Amino acid sequence: MRIPASAAIFITITTSALAQDPGATASGAVYGPRLEGFSYAHPVKIHSFTSQRQPIEMAYLDVPARGKANGKTVVLLHGKNFCAGTWEVTIDVLTTAGYRVIAPDQVGFCKSTKPPKYQFSFQQLTNNTAELIESLDVSDVILVGHSMGGMLAARYALQFPQTVERLVLVNPIGLEDWQAKGVPYATLDTAYASELKTSFASIKAYQQRVYYNGDWKPEYDRWVSMLAGMYAGEGKEIVAWNQAQTSDMIFTQPVIHEFGNISVPTTLIIGGKDRTAPGSNRASAEVAKTLGQYPKLGRAAAAAIPNATLVEFPELGHSPQIEAPGEFHSALVEAIK
Repeated sequence: MRIPASAAIFITITTSALAQDPGATASGAVYGPRLEGFSYAHPVKIHSFTSQRQPIEMAYLDVPARGKANGKTVVLLHGKNFCAGTWEVTIDVLTTAGYRVIAPDQVGFCKSTKPPKYQFSFQQLTNNTAELIESLDVSDVILVGHSMGGMLAARYALQFPQTVERLVLVNPIGLEDWQAKGVPYATLDTAYASELKTSFASIKAYQQRVYYNGDWKPEYDRWVSMLAGMYAGEGKEIVAWNQAQTSDMIFTQPVIHEFGNISVPTTLIIGGKDRTAPGSNRASAEVAKTLGQYPKLGRAAAAAIPNATLVEFPELGHSPQIEAPGEFHSALVEAIK
């Protein structure tokens, strides 16, 4: 993709945002169940509320524009294997360009409450996020969702279209209905047992194979350690349980069938090397080889969503904001300005 020169002037990637925590790249890092011990590049705030008859704390970042503000707010929604903190370079780029940025950790993830009893649904997470945004006196947002956050952002745009100025989906999962394509269902007990086996090595192997087409850069280790550290600590059981629950949510609550109802202007940013397809390891070899074909999936989604624009990066994978931040942020700023 050719990046317009006008977009390039906004790109500022600070080295301070890439500063690592002690031991963050070591496979032996241990963090608490709410990611205690791992620091984000921006101050973490807490939104307290009641949900499903229990007290909940939703961690979030709220970073003001640097210099001249343009009056617009971007909300960044993380993926299942990511956190609000993973957006640190994106936050620096957008705030430098004049945007206020809000990046929540969803309930059950990262620095937010991990409830032992919670009915996870994209509708529930959407309502949680909408309540957070309303509590911050924000009425209109530019919504950017990556991976699972793309499914959540799509649901948000369907539920609250009047509050979304623009929707940006970055390698969203859910561009296909895996169950309808023949992927067998896994029970919560089975998923939980699998999650308990998660380690630094297993996360890295999965991401290297599926996200980055076999390639790996040392800076990716920090984000693997962020996740693996929660599984290595004393709270690993609740971490694994919430991850099993959200895996079930992703598999059983497809949003693709409602793409035609999305009414807000939408940009899809797709890394063509991505092969993410939850549950493909449970599918037959014949079915598995048809899943996660992002070049085809991105084009089909762009055709299904009214008023959609497709930006393709054929040589990038699941996380273009991490893999090629300069190219990605040029495209993102151009898409939302």
